[in-house]
Amino acid sequence: MTGANEANGAAIAAATKCLDDFMAAFNARDLKAFEATFNFPSVRLASNTLAIIEPGYHKQEMFSRGALKEWDHSAWERRRVIHSGPDKVHFDTRFTRYRADGSIIGGFDSIYVVTCENGHWGVKARSSYAP
Repeated sequence: MTGANEANGAAIAAATKCLDDFMAAFNARDLKAFEATFNFPSVRLASNTLAIIEPGYHKQEMFSRGALKEWDHSAWERRRVIHSGPDKVHFDTRFTRYRADGSIIGGFDSIYVVTCENGHWGVKARSSYAP
């Protein structure tokens, strides 16, 4: 970390923990914990579609259809800070989706914007090449 990123070490640590919690909750299929990792409204741009995410947007059935039909879990491959401030961190990320047998479904580059709002760090926006 250099410059602004070095000066914002606490923000980066908190935003990184948010992404850790995001992935852990998603892999556990724990929608309550997953939604706790957002700052609403949140925006997702993927598959050429912009979604405005509010509480209750995610449903348990999302884990058994579409792009997640064969999915078992995901893992971060890269999380690099692009920009940081005391209440917002931009990450250049890559995550991989896996089947239960450990085979790879795909790896996807993404940008995540994690913000601190009213003392809560959460995912505010993400743009992904994932379906």
